[in-house]
Amino acid sequence: MESLFTTLGLLIIALIVLFCVLILYFVPIGLWVTAYFSGVKLKLFRDLVGMRLRKVPPHSIVRPLITAHKAGIYVDTPQLEAHYLAQGNVQKVVNALISADKASIDLAFERATAIDLAGRDVFEAVQVSVNPKVIETPAVSAVAKDGIQVRAIARVTVRANIERLVGGAGEETIIARVGEGIVSTIGSSETHALVLENPDSISKVVLSKGLDSGTAFEILSIDIADVDVGENIGAKLQTDQAEADLQVARAKAEERRASAVAREQEMRAAVQEQRAKVVSAEAEVPKALADALRSGNIGAMDFYSLRNVEADTRMRDSIGREGVDDGKK
Repeated sequence: MESLFTTLGLLIIALIVLFCVLILYFVPIGLWVTAYFSGVKLKLFRDLVGMRLRKVPPHSIVRPLITAHKAGIYVDTPQLEAHYLAQGNVQKVVNALISADKASIDLAFERATAIDLAGRDVFEAVQVSVNPKVIETPAVSAVAKDGIQVRAIARVTVRANIERLVGGAGEETIIARVGEGIVSTIGSSETHALVLENPDSISKVVLSKGLDSGTAFEILSIDIADVDVGENIGAKLQTDQAEADLQVARAKAEERRASAVAREQEMRAAVQEQRAKVVSAEAEVPKALADALRSGNIGAMDFYSLRNVEADTRMRDSIGREGVDDGKK
């Protein structure tokens, strides 16, 4: 019986402790006391318990609220809750409002929350607006009119433009535009020596083009940090062009040679065809002689006279060839 009472007592104590924990979770009395003595008037059940029921952690709202109140910034609790439920960073928004107020920058709560919800760090944006930062471009290569390559590195000092943070282009656009301006300026220079002598001319020309239009930054200055001479691109292009011309000439010569070979082969084929016709015609001569003898068109003496003429002709040809050979020797 005593063990039963002991078990019941422990169970009651556990239930009481659980109830107290639930009460302290849903009713954050400590946070309410902190807010009260910080000058922030909150309703215990309507505000703090209501935040729990709305799935909003009271600490994520009350702490920034106290910070804003101490800094003299008025923000409404429902506004902070709405921004939290929209997946915003309440603490960064409050910090940005405080920094902007101390720096005399006109930044409304609605704009700060819009910047934060746009995915930008609103507190960092205010800091960059107060304290400009330097963006260093990678090495940009361009070719002057004399064909010499020039590499330049620029340092761009920018300040955040609060009005254009929502929808404005970022640092990548600034770097790309500055690089484009450097390439254009170097490319319009008559010689690379002019670029090396006056590197500040690059920054002046690039800065005058208004490259920060449509971006979230305002360009304060563009300074050329380093200028270096690269390859002789003009000579390299000429060499490549000469090599290409040589290849074209070789191809055309090979084409002409192949055409001549083809014509020679055609001529040889034609000669062979004519020789075949002559041989064929010569083969018909004995047949014609035989037909002539049979038909009585020629007599035996005529045949022998013809053979003598042929023999005489062969002898003359043989003597002629021997004379030619003796002359060569």
